[in-house]
Amino acid sequence: MNLSGTNLRSLILPVAFIAALALLSGCGSKGSLPGSEAGAVAVETSNGPVRGRAEDGNIFVFKGLRYGKPPVGDLRFKPPVRPEPWAEPADAYEYGNRAVQAAGPAADPADTPGMGEDCLFLNVWTPGLDGKNRPVMVWLHGGGFSSGSGGDTLCEGKNLARKGDAVVVTVNHRLNVFGFLQLGDAWGPDYASSGQAGMLDIVLSLEWVRDNIARFGGNPGNVTIFGESGGGRKVAMLMAMPPAAGLFHKAIVQSGSGLDAPSKDEAVALGRALLEQLGIAEGDTEALAKAETRAVFDAQQAASPALSSPDLSSPGQLTVPARGFVPCIDGIALPRKPFIPDAPAISAGIPLLIGSNKDEMSIFRTGDPKFGKYTDGEFAAHVRNVLPNRAESLIPALRSAFPDYSPSDLVVAVESMKGYWAATVMQAERKAAQGAAPVYVYFLAWETRADNGRLRAHHALDVPLVFNNVETMRDMVGPGPEPQRMADLMSSAWAAFARTGNPGTEGLPDWPAYDLENRSTMIFDTESHIQTKPYEEIRRILVQN
Repeated sequence: MNLSGTNLRSLILPVAFIAALALLSGCGSKGSLPGSEAGAVAVETSNGPVRGRAEDGNIFVFKGLRYGKPPVGDLRFKPPVRPEPWAEPADAYEYGNRAVQAAGPAADPADTPGMGEDCLFLNVWTPGLDGKNRPVMVWLHGGGFSSGSGGDTLCEGKNLARKGDAVVVTVNHRLNVFGFLQLGDAWGPDYASSGQAGMLDIVLSLEWVRDNIARFGGNPGNVTIFGESGGGRKVAMLMAMPPAAGLFHKAIVQSGSGLDAPSKDEAVALGRALLEQLGIAEGDTEALAKAETRAVFDAQQAASPALSSPDLSSPGQLTVPARGFVPCIDGIALPRKPFIPDAPAISAGIPLLIGSNKDEMSIFRTGDPKFGKYTDGEFAAHVRNVLPNRAESLIPALRSAFPDYSPSDLVVAVESMKGYWAATVMQAERKAAQGAAPVYVYFLAWETRADNGRLRAHHALDVPLVFNNVETMRDMVGPGPEPQRMADLMSSAWAAFARTGNPGTEGLPDWPAYDLENRSTMIFDTESHIQTKPYEEIRRILVQN
């Protein structure tokens, strides 16, 4: 497939931000089961027996494992519950439904194959069903809080499981209005955390991991949660959620530092606007349960008109909470802002690996007819528009930091540094200030040669490198041996961090933990290196704590 230009946007952008331009203790038994296909293997889980298969001779794959009861009807918008147990082996050969989300202008979310409200499924890749206590890596997909799935090609887990001798898990959960509709007090205690339903789905999936992953060769006492873009924000949010405490032991945030979250009052107001669109009276649980999927999905656009023309710049501000139907501070599942004003004490002992890509926002500019044609004056005017109080010092600092960049590249640079890098620095600083567990910071400077190299180190480029999925994503990572060399380094570092809490690995220089004096950062590039105080002048201008 050709992923250049518009086609590349169609792959990455729904995975990144659909709103921006409209991711038991003991060992299980194994062996073939009657009626199963050749090479099938069985594992007994807390919900019932499941049947997967070996691929490439040495990786066992289980797709579409149900971890929650279908959240439909009376369970819609409520916290998830465990499924009814089953006795007959359930085939785990195909991905389960992804959450309801946009699927093309004419598609009906209620009738699109492979998508539906019944979406509480996870996938497991493991090198062995042998009780070996491997590190467990649970991936939370990108797509903001509105799109994506654990079955996206970018995050297929086989190669990372093999490379890191780790158990890789990817998760589907409720998204957009179905995952994050906060209802008011009139709806009663069953709906008190309706605005956190999608995050509580993830909590339930982590409980499944705790109870079952030993049967898949993993160590339930060594679980790393990791995610990119919206998935990174989910990781940050879990670090502040009491229901998730004790269910993970390390965390990785890629290009998605979730510092903020909207208040319950804001979320309830948005929810009321949606109910008005649907014609559902306050507290009418029967009507809410019976509303058609398509009607509920479509109503969120009218309730949130700003979503149709997103503001990517947010003049004068560095970090703003995600808008629309996203997790809110409900006072129960999420009692505080994830990383404002400081890092949450509840996860102080969790080591953190965090970073961003150099040219994150280039992928969002490909639909801009001026992309590649901006003048130097237009670049300066853009900076003055988005950061008026800092522009006069930031403009020369950006030109100095990126001397070979065209004006269009510099437009991307200010948006990337403002929207991703600065938030990464803030989150790393607040985590390091706790002094309880190390934080390691990286920066992906390596540039893909795909699409004639015009997107440089764009948003989501890190994902196929971390998952070691170079060959299936050549149209994204580009030709030649360099992408595989980068994938070898990054996938090994991520697996090392999951195993030990330190991302140091062969082929990389010594990687010190981040502190407020040196700000040591691993620069991933053809010659990866540690840089102290990277982009210090830009940091001084942007990060004004």
